[in-house]
Amino acid sequence: MPVANAAPSLTRPDGTPLRVLVVDDEVNIAELISMAVRYEGWEPTVAHTGSKAMSAARNDRPDAVVLDVMLPDFDGMEVLRRMRGQHPDVPVLFLTARDSVEDRVAGLTAGGDDYVTKPFSLEEVIARLRALMRRSSAVQATTSSVLKVGDLELDEDSHEVYRAGEEVRLTATEFELLRFLMRNPRRVLSKPQILDRVWNYDFGGQANVVELYISYLRKKVDAGRSPMIHTMRGAGYVLKPAE
Repeated sequence: MPVANAAPSLTRPDGTPLRVLVVDDEVNIAELISMAVRYEGWEPTVAHTGSKAMSAARNDRPDAVVLDVMLPDFDGMEVLRRMRGQHPDVPVLFLTARDSVEDRVAGLTAGGDDYVTKPFSLEEVIARLRALMRRSSAVQATTSSVLKVGDLELDEDSHEVYRAGEEVRLTATEFELLRFLMRNPRRVLSKPQILDRVWNYDFGGQANVVELYISYLRKKVDAGRSPMIHTMRGAGYVLKPAE
């Protein structure tokens, strides 16, 4: 079942989204983590090697790093050592398949701030990142819980939704689906992405559950109004302000 997330959002002091560098040579894992990061309203950058991670760190100056220990060129410990030379205070969350006490101690001794072993849940990774960045002086918490896209408003605390000032009543799953769409306005989201984030597990051949709930949302959000939820044939769905 979806898990509500009503925690205050985190931003940079100037109000811009936090930047998270995701470093993992497994493309699928990196994509899942970056999608979860984007869902939080943060900006992910992905690197699959240590050298590309260093380049991304120099160019983007991330506010946090999710760092796999095992990389194809040099390991995460070396990436961390080099990164600390440029960004001594950036929070680093290690990812690894290793779960021995020695490896955890090695990662933390090298300067890592926290440690998650594979397999892990996306919720755990985001919770650890949020905790690390809350302790960082480079971020601030904002208390606004209202998402706005065009004339559509969604309050993450009260779970109230309004379109052009009129209340829209949604079920818990409909609310989670709409929240995911509204946290990614104008971004095409595929069925697998929606399944993974909204339902938290893979429906396999039952991907039509996404179509079903999109149709439910349309009847409530778009009924009698200019449509905001659009189907991109062969790609997925996108929510954008009505024209």
